[in-house]
Order: sequence, then structure tokens, then C-alpha cells
Amino acid sequence: QVQLVESGGGLVQAGGSLRLSCAASGRTFSSYAMGWFRQAPRKEREFVAAIRRAGSSTYYSDSVKGRFTISRDNAKNTVYLQMNSMKPEDTAIYYCAAALSSERLRGGNTDYWGQGTQVTVFA
Repeated sequence: QVQLVESGGGLVQAGGSLRLSCAASGRTFSSYAMGWFRQAPRKEREFVAAIRRAGSSTYYSDSVKGRFTISRDNAKNTVYLQMNSMKPEDTAIYYCAAALSSERLRGGNTDYWGQGTQVTVFA
């Protein structure tokens, strides 16, 4: 069992930055690929980014590529999402997710979800 707790959401002006964190419980954090998803009002949840278990490879949706960076610290059981050059369309609830492979995350399949953290970008 893995429990995920996100933090770092908030209100930011367009062009600004935020860093989300996701702390995982348990001693098996390094066994999971980690990812971030988001859900905007009246839209379906969408994949944002994923990182492999050892952090050797990262993947991004086209909408955030070049602006967002996912990273992880296996010693701290934490995954991060650094968001730069933010846009109003980045406004959403951001969810941390864990899965046995990055391929599952990229396909929208997860084994564990966090409760989400709200990110609001104003113009």
C-alpha cells in the first residue's frame, strides 16, 4: 500500500512558477514509477508528466513540455513537479500518481492516487 500526499499548490500569476511536492509513505517508493496528472473544471483528467523508478527517464505531455520538470528523490520518498512559465490554462487540480511502470502512467493507468492540490493561474 502506498499513500500519496501532495503539497505546494496555490495561486500564481501567469508567467510565474510553482513547485508541487508529493510525499509517499512506505518503503517501496523506489519500486514505482511516479507521475502527475491534472483535471481542469469540466474536463477529463489528463496526463502531465512521469518519471521512471530510478529517475533515469522523464516524459511530458506536449502542453507542458519545456515548461514543467518532474524529478524525484528516492531517499526522501518524494516526487516533485517544477512548473515554470505558467499559463491560465494550467489551472487545475494536480494529482500525484504511482504505478509499476511509466508506460502505465503514460497510458492513464495508475495503482495509487493522491488527493490532489489546487493550482490556479491568473492573467
